[in-house]
Amino acid sequence: MQSSIKSKLPVIVFLLSILTAIFWYLGQLINVYRFAVVGAIFEILWLPMIALLIGLPIICFIHWRKDKFIHGSLYLYAMLILLSILIFMIIKSLNH
Repeated sequence: MQSSIKSKLPVIVFLLSILTAIFWYLGQLINVYRFAVVGAIFEILWLPMIALLIGLPIICFIHWRKDKFIHGSLYLYAMLILLSILIFMIIKSLNH
């Protein structure tokens, strides 16, 4: 059981990073408060998404280091996705 979780962990982390990036990207581009239901869902999910946005790059780096910095690792790609969305959010906030 433990080895099946370890083999699926890179895929889970990668998918979570894509989900987090999509959430923040859409939150910046559309008015989530236009409809009350969408705004409520956004408000419920923002705290877990902040935790993922901060925690996933750390997890990715730790596991990527354990993989001896392999260039084809999903941890590297997940970390790049999360760092790009962080840079996007910083640039977007500076322009306002």
